Amino acid sequence: MERKSRTVVKHGQIRKYKINECLLKYNLPDHQQAMKELPKLLNISLNTFHNYRNMLVDAKQDIPHEKVVLFEKLFELKGGELLNKNIDSLPLKEILHREQK
Repeated sequence: MERKSRTVVKHGQIRKYKINECLLKYNLPDHQQAMKELPKLLNISLNTFHNYRNMLVDAKQDIPHEKVVLFEKLFELKGGELLNKNIDSLPLKEILHREQK
């Protein structure tokens, strides 16, 4: 049986999502309880939860959109605030009109 290698996050590496930053806002007892409850609330395994927390900013993997939305609601964030990088794009209407010219 082949085993996947773990992602080792070194000090200073940027994670894709602000999950750890959000958890650090809680006192120790609440943090510990959150670490137990979040996988249940998200309906994922503890291992998947740790994978989500440790995803690096340039990783090709991603958290499913519904889980991101739930994380944002649980951490009382606005839509798009969980992601640790900006995604820039012109509106589709502008792109389509630009290509027509």
